[in-house]
Amino acid sequence: MAKRSGALRFQPSGGERKPQVPIGKKQRLNIQRLANDGRGIAFVEGRTWFVEGALPGEEVEARVLSARSQIVEARCERVLQASAQRQVEPCPHARLCGGCNLQHAPIADQLALKQHALSEQLSRLADLQPESWAEPLVGPAFGYRRRARLAVRWDVKSKQLDIGFRASSSQEIVSIEQCPVLVQPLQSLLPALLTALRDLSKPQAIGHIELFSGTAEAVLVRHTAALPEVDVARLRSFASANRTQLWWQGEGEPQADDPAATLGYRLEAWDLELAWRPGDFVQVNAPVNDAMVAQALAWLAAGKDERVLDLFCGLGNFSLPLARSGAQVTGAEGVEAMVARAQENARHNSLEYAHFYRADLSKPLADAPWAGKGFAAVLLDPPRDGALEIVRQMSMLKAQRVVYVSCNPATLARDARELASQGYRLKRAGVLDMFPQTAHVEAMALFERG
Repeated sequence: MAKRSGALRFQPSGGERKPQVPIGKKQRLNIQRLANDGRGIAFVEGRTWFVEGALPGEEVEARVLSARSQIVEARCERVLQASAQRQVEPCPHARLCGGCNLQHAPIADQLALKQHALSEQLSRLADLQPESWAEPLVGPAFGYRRRARLAVRWDVKSKQLDIGFRASSSQEIVSIEQCPVLVQPLQSLLPALLTALRDLSKPQAIGHIELFSGTAEAVLVRHTAALPEVDVARLRSFASANRTQLWWQGEGEPQADDPAATLGYRLEAWDLELAWRPGDFVQVNAPVNDAMVAQALAWLAAGKDERVLDLFCGLGNFSLPLARSGAQVTGAEGVEAMVARAQENARHNSLEYAHFYRADLSKPLADAPWAGKGFAAVLLDPPRDGALEIVRQMSMLKAQRVVYVSCNPATLARDARELASQGYRLKRAGVLDMFPQTAHVEAMALFERG
């Protein structure tokens, strides 16, 4: 009697399995439309291709980056027939760098893509559309980014230091000599910084570099091992020559080389100065941030002495302008250091009607003593995973108006559906173009009760 095999055997369900598309293969494609992430979409032999750097109506030659089942991810390597909308990228690194993926598209088209992505998510996930759409909040197309992180890697074979940004869909570093999306002070600083880093005797000790521009320019050096004194001296010389603060980070929190150094940013419309440190969250686009704060205050329409709750308040980016406008503001935040920074910012700006508390905002607020009296209005500015637990409690907070600032349309739509189930209407929504030249969508939505 023949021995049975213990292996499971599967019969084909019909048809033959298509061979997998090999990585590196080149393919001519006709691009039909754009995905929400800015990649072109094409269809070939039952497969959907997502192509970086391609526009609708174009014929391109693309190279396969990855393939699974019926989905192929690729990068445009040659444009055979260009769209009339295509423009030359101002940055020489744009086609490889993962920082900007839409420099080849006009700003008007970028905004239309973001508006469509927001509308589509609200419709598909929440079956909602706002009663009115707000005009997109926009700022400069380039020269807007006041904070950036540079990746650093020592190449053992070539004995060179690679400094730049991660390549698109890769961990490889694209070495840069310029970056036109940085604010001008950081663009001016970059050549001297690159020279200083490449002159170090032990560059292997550098983990990454962070750049900041606010009330002062600053460079944070994240090091994974102690730097030789000669390298410390080189970096101090660079900072002194370029009138730049130097910050260090080893195992613990970032520390300024000069203990007396202060760093922050201003909200001129409200005569406010907010202190912040490397590692703190801050909106990278100052002009759009100013416009966003102004719009949020207008939509909240908080009267003098009305109680307003600012959830995920951070440094007080919304709380302090609200308090300056006369509202009684309570800010809640999960990170203790940020709560302390917000409290200090309130004291520094002489705002006695802003109070800040640490709270785990993924849990019920029923036991929080500051939440019991309710609020006329609530503002939320959560991270990418949204604020579902908080919006489930909105009726308990008794808010008549809710302004939701989002960096992820999908979680905004999910949370909007929950608010709608509690009787809130989606009155307005609009795009905040915080990151021009990318497909990243930030948005603001206003909900009203009853």
